[in-house]
Parts: sequence; structure tokens; C-alpha cells
Amino acid sequence: MQMEFTVRLPVDSHSVPFVRGLCRKALEHLKVGKDTTDEIVLALTEACANVVQHSGDDGDYEVAVRIDDETCRVSVWDQGGGFEMPDLSRPVDPTAGGGAGLVLMRALVDELAFEHDPDGRHRVTLEKRLGSRPALRLIE
Repeated sequence: MQMEFTVRLPVDSHSVPFVRGLCRKALEHLKVGKDTTDEIVLALTEACANVVQHSGDDGDYEVAVRIDDETCRVSVWDQGGGFEMPDLSRPVDPTAGGGAGLVLMRALVDELAFEHDPDGRHRVTLEKRLGSRPALRLIE
């Protein structure tokens, strides 16, 4: 099994549920387990919410998803101003106004990477092994 797609989205809060649903449907179509699907979709939601919150109102952003037999890899690019990366090795203070989404993403996926290219684009890449044990149990 393999599926790849890339979408360019406007930087607005309505784009987040759209791309979340698109990714969920792709994972379900490929018969990825519910727990793993929920974790990938939640991590993607956090990454896209960060773009919407920190990128400003203008422009767009891009989400690329690649799913194969072993891995789901999601990359989110934007042209926004970015934000100061907190030290994720230390506990996050929930009253400090940031960082909890990054800690959540790190807990949900197997690999988390942040990059900045010379053209001013920012990219977060999330990678989840499809056979890995769930990192976090979601209470329903």
C-alpha cells in the first residue's frame, strides 16, 4: 500500500478540519488502525493549528502526506514568522501560553523535526511507524 498527496491551504482556522479529515480518510482507506490514525491526525492538527496561530492571516501553507506499509510521514510548510522554540526537554508550564502542542506532537509520533530554509519557509515533519505501539491513549 502507498498513498501520497500534497495540498495547499489558506492560513485560516477552516483549513485545519479540512486537512485533518482528508488525512483521516486516507489512513482509514489504507486500513491503518484507529489508535494510530487518531494519533497521526491529532499531531497533524497541532502542527496546522501552529501555522494558523503563528503564521499570520495572509498566504497559504502546504501539507504533504506520504503513507506506505511501514510509515506515515506528514510535512507542514509555511512562510510565517515562526515562533521561539521552547526547550522540549523541560516540563511545559500550561500557564505560560505555549509549547504544550509541541510536547503533545512529540508524544504522539515517533519522529518530530523542525526546519527553516533560506527562503524563509518553516517546516515541521511528523513521522509515525504504523506498527508502533500507541504513544498516548485517547480517552473517548
